[in-house]
Amino acid sequence: MKIFQTEKYFLIFRVLPFVFGISLFKVALHFLGFEFFSLSPLVTSLVTANVFLLGFLIGGTLTDYKESERLPGELAASLETISDEVKIIYQNKKNPVAKECLEYLIELNKCMLDWFQKDKRTKELMRNIEGLNKFFLAFEQVTQANFIVRLKQEQNFLRRQVIRIHTIRETSFVPAGYVVAEIVTFLLIFSLLISKIEPFYESLFSIGIISFLLIYMLFLIKELDNPFSHYEKNKMTSRVSLKPLEDSLNSFEQPI
Repeated sequence: MKIFQTEKYFLIFRVLPFVFGISLFKVALHFLGFEFFSLSPLVTSLVTANVFLLGFLIGGTLTDYKESERLPGELAASLETISDEVKIIYQNKKNPVAKECLEYLIELNKCMLDWFQKDKRTKELMRNIEGLNKFFLAFEQVTQANFIVRLKQEQNFLRRQVIRIHTIRETSFVPAGYVVAEIVTFLLIFSLLISKIEPFYESLFSIGIISFLLIYMLFLIKELDNPFSHYEKNKMTSRVSLKPLEDSLNSFEQPI
């Protein structure tokens, strides 16, 4: 069915092979007689502790994710604000430098979109933002000082947002927490595999559900941790939308 081809199920399809493999391994251990442990109430405590740790990690990554959702829109708004100021100069003075600046903003917008795909380096993008200075210097002869001040403020805002996005993209939230969560998840699933739980087929179903939940949570946390992974070719659904920047590029390319 078409509904199962949508990107929102991509993460489920990534997890299912692991769950299938774990279930097969459990069946093999059962029929080979390698179930050494008896189910202990401590297993329930381990599940609770692991879920608590995963919840802590998700809470931290969601904070950055909610902030990340608005960053492309703020970049687009800042570019359009600069464009509005430059259009005022062009319409008032018919200054050719203003028209050149508008063309430069189109290239800057394209550079930002390429930067999200990692086709451009952060240093190159920062140099392109710095390249606005030559236009601002030329505008001092044809406009008021407060116009230049507003343009410089927007330029500074662009820099701060690019640095923030770069930081979110290149760093992970509490890497040591990920390591602990992965180790505990592995040990918990392994303990369930070697535990003798009756009736067998009911235990197999329960182990499959627990494995799916824990592994899915680990994948989800890692996915949320980098909402700017547009350079990766898989169909992750938690990426922040770049539509505001794409829309601003379309508006820049319209004739003035």
